[in-house]
Amino acid sequence: MYIGEVVGTVVATVKEPGMEDIPLLVVHKIEKGKKTKMIVAADSTRQAGKGDIVYMIGSREAGRIFRRKLVPADAAIVGFIDSYNVEIQPENQ
Repeated sequence: MYIGEVVGTVVATVKEPGMEDIPLLVVHKIEKGKKTKMIVAADSTRQAGKGDIVYMIGSREAGRIFRRKLVPADAAIVGFIDSYNVEIQPENQ
């Protein structure tokens, strides 16, 4: 499980069968309090929008969250984070 911030949407004129009604969002992953790479995640909540801090699941579990036949998704948004705290340790420890 990992977290990120929604920064945009993906518009696809053609989608894989089974994903037609699933929104795709661009998410900036957050690791150790810092934004890292951007990924595309399927929105299982169907409510996430730009600026939301969300938590996601990846791999095979991402495709199974939709409770249909296996959906071809590598990341899925499964919830919202209201607030979080990160304590960053120095590099030498």
